[in-house]
Amino acid sequence: MKKQAGFTLIELAIVLVIIGLLLGGVLKGQELINSAKVKNMATDFKNIQVYIYGYQDKYRALPGDDALAATHLTGGVKATTGTAGNGVIEGAYNSTTVTDESVLFWQHVRLAGLAAGPTDTADANYFPHNADGGRIGISSVAGNTAVDVLPTVGGISGAFVICSEGVLGKFAKQLDTALDDGNTQTGSVRVVTAGAKSIGLTNALTLDSNPYVVCMAF
Repeated sequence: MKKQAGFTLIELAIVLVIIGLLLGGVLKGQELINSAKVKNMATDFKNIQVYIYGYQDKYRALPGDDALAATHLTGGVKATTGTAGNGVIEGAYNSTTVTDESVLFWQHVRLAGLAAGPTDTADANYFPHNADGGRIGISSVAGNTAVDVLPTVGGISGAFVICSEGVLGKFAKQLDTALDDGNTQTGSVRVVTAGAKSIGLTNALTLDSNPYVVCMAF
């Protein structure tokens, strides 16, 4: 009768160790990817502030609101919706109306050499997106009651607000911690539900896999 060979305890232990190392490597790799994604999103918020300050320093005007955009920039277009030159970036942060200041903001900072990207508003890649593929935009806090998602109540302060859409809850909480006070209901960073004006979701947010809008005022 032929004797069947089996695994020894040592062999089984080695296999389990190898499986554990592989799983650990996969989880660590995913953690690094997530960490890089959050850093990328945080950089978006910081860069947009640099664009504004850089443009103001160069042209003494706000990008998007620049009444002399056609003079300052080769191919620059002056916004015709709202009042150009009044010190307010008018229009919703997620507007698609090409005459809005919040839309032409991107053309102005790109033509000024401050940011990369298409300058033709008809280009399919004109509007910038975050690391999760959500739309990023900016507008002034003042006079923008029509903005779909803007935490205008609850004591938020600042002249402008940057919003980044489609951010998973777990990343939104990390962004608030990295950029503000770690509480989605207070401070300059608020996490809101798309399509609903709110001062921010509960800080005990558990829906980590749901997408939200992260807005930062400055």
